[in-house]
Amino acid sequence: MILVIVLNGFRALRRDRGAIILSFILPIAFFSIFGMIFGGMGGNSTPRVSVLVVDEDRSEPSGRLVQALLQEPSLDASTHPKAKKGDPDPPDYTAASAETAVRQGHAPAAIVIPKGFGAHPIAFGPGNDRTPIRLLHDSSDPVAAQMVGGILQKVVMTSLPGTMAKVGMQYFEKASGGLTPEQRQSIASAMAAIPSAPAQSSARSGTGLIALDVRDVVGEKHNSMIAFYAAGIGVMFLLFTASAAGGTLLDEAESGALDRILSARVSMTTLLAGKMAYSALLASAQLTLMFLWGAAVFHLDLFTHVPGFIVMTAITSFAVAGFGMLLASVSHTRAQAGAIATLLILTMSAIGGSMFPRYFMPEAMQKVGLVTINAWAIDGYTKVFWRDESILHLAPQVAVLLGAGMVLFLIARRFARRWEYS
Repeated sequence: MILVIVLNGFRALRRDRGAIILSFILPIAFFSIFGMIFGGMGGNSTPRVSVLVVDEDRSEPSGRLVQALLQEPSLDASTHPKAKKGDPDPPDYTAASAETAVRQGHAPAAIVIPKGFGAHPIAFGPGNDRTPIRLLHDSSDPVAAQMVGGILQKVVMTSLPGTMAKVGMQYFEKASGGLTPEQRQSIASAMAAIPSAPAQSSARSGTGLIALDVRDVVGEKHNSMIAFYAAGIGVMFLLFTASAAGGTLLDEAESGALDRILSARVSMTTLLAGKMAYSALLASAQLTLMFLWGAAVFHLDLFTHVPGFIVMTAITSFAVAGFGMLLASVSHTRAQAGAIATLLILTMSAIGGSMFPRYFMPEAMQKVGLVTINAWAIDGYTKVFWRDESILHLAPQVAVLLGAGMVLFLIARRFARRWEYS
């Protein structure tokens, strides 16, 4: 009897596609996603960090340091903006343009090598005889500045061995009471023969050979990262709500109510548009409540960002409502819709940044995340609450989310034709 019960259970599972998806496909999908995100973190590979490099000194040591930074495999370093296809390279970054680029989110950090660095580049131990390198960063990415600072110390050791030897001999000469001219000449000849070490060689970061002047160019915010989490978690649950709201179509189709509605001179386009409008309004109310809760409990600075919040909330709600309509149109039963919704929403949330910030992900995964509603919504809310950008700067996010909502609705309308001819 036990064997019969077991066999009956597997037969029932085989007929339930939703249960199969939730039992086997969803765990494998999540394992694959997080394996790609974290898979390389246990080895010797270091996530590449985008950094802008400005050389104001134009000396031989600063030039060698810039070249080493550009060749460093752990950094995606650049001295000028990327050129458009067919155009010449734009001018090099200046300290002002690099700071603007970091403030606007084009890169999480910038290194500015100031004038005078070549005269006093490094020192062993504490002291004010070093010219500090300025490290500009955006604290919305709390890891980038620490990584760039550590890698910069490493690159100095591998790119300026002659300078290190020269400074070391200066310390030695002070401690020993002076060197004879013959000794100085012999040491100078030996140091001239020292080659630059390859940038890939290992060295411990944080040795303090150079002085760093670290500055957050965005400025200190008061709990603005709460907006990031409100947007990330909010969009994920909006997708579930939209899928449930769209699922009322399936309930009406199964009960026969849909046939009566369509026979009452209500077109399928009108019906879908009405349900999408309801879903969008419900999503807007949910996001508004979440951000009001963040303002009341976590002191989120909501009321000084009302215009940007309204735009992002309206357009995000429109996009998730389109997703809900499509999901209902392609599904044939409530159980099927629930299984597909769970698989798609959790996958989109994982790669889109709702569960894990995208700036921690490998570069390839960050690009993959741009196919999700989550990523564009989170980027838009970050612009509003973290970077204090105007509504005009939300144009890319608005265009993508608006386009996504319209395309999803049109595809849903195409699949919904089966109810008109059934």
